Amino acid sequence: MPETPVTRALAVEHNEAVILFGARDKHLRPLREAFGVTPVYRSDELKVTGPPPAVDKFFRALELLRQTARKRGEITDRDVQDAIAAVNGDTSRGGSGLTAVEGGNRFLRTRTDGQAKYVQALQAHDAVICVGPAGSGKTYLAVAWAVSLLKAKAVRKIVLVRPAVEAGERLGYLPGDITAKIGPYLRPLYDALAEMMDPDTVKKYMESEVIEICPLAFMRGRTLSQACIILDEGQNATVEQMKMFLTRMGANSKVVVTGDMTQIDLPRTQRSGLADAVQRLKDVEGLSIVYLDQADIVRNPLVTRIVKAYEDDRKKA
Repeated sequence: MPETPVTRALAVEHNEAVILFGARDKHLRPLREAFGVTPVYRSDELKVTGPPPAVDKFFRALELLRQTARKRGEITDRDVQDAIAAVNGDTSRGGSGLTAVEGGNRFLRTRTDGQAKYVQALQAHDAVICVGPAGSGKTYLAVAWAVSLLKAKAVRKIVLVRPAVEAGERLGYLPGDITAKIGPYLRPLYDALAEMMDPDTVKKYMESEVIEICPLAFMRGRTLSQACIILDEGQNATVEQMKMFLTRMGANSKVVVTGDMTQIDLPRTQRSGLADAVQRLKDVEGLSIVYLDQADIVRNPLVTRIVKAYEDDRKKA
């Protein structure tokens, strides 16, 4: 028996509607056709009529597009197709390598072939090591993947881990107790989470320890089941620490290690656990090693040129 149609309304100011809906409603038409609803925009109000699930999907996709519009000031045809795919749960759209994240009504898509291969490795393997330069999306995509697993109830916990290794500054000279001292080292992980989920949700999950952020040293002796465990800045783990981290993996868990070989802050006498792992574990079944490069950098284009300059100098040395 067909569901009784419903009508939902949303206030959308004219200036926002111009961006969201596009010239002659070119962005609105694919949404209408994809979800089988009837949208009508008049007097700064959008009314959408259709079956309740379809109307719900329409507004979820629209919210994703509003997030994009507020961030970039424009909407492209690809943005519309990616929003539709995200709402429909399509995470394997060939070249785009879309990863859908429900938390905070945000979605994330890969932008390079390297990133797409990274996401495919995350989907296909229980353990993934990703090596690449700054700005290539190593941590961002790993956190997005972890959040999507949590939202899909594929895991019950996310653990984000970082080595507290000094990069030119001594940890002991920082003010406060140990919690205050290690805070700056964990800040990039908090920032990545804040991009995926709204602050109240992050706070709730952290208070209930559904999401945990901790220094690498605090992982010793633990076994984590039904969890997604991410080690960021893996190049600053020692060989012993890397072995310790990888063996924390319990039943039905996923492990991701990310790092940049050009940013090792360990003493010269210590071998990087990441450098050791990519050699030692390259033939281990069930574990995938992914390499990103300058072509995968998606920050300001200047970052690519800076990374290249440092890399060229390193090769000359």
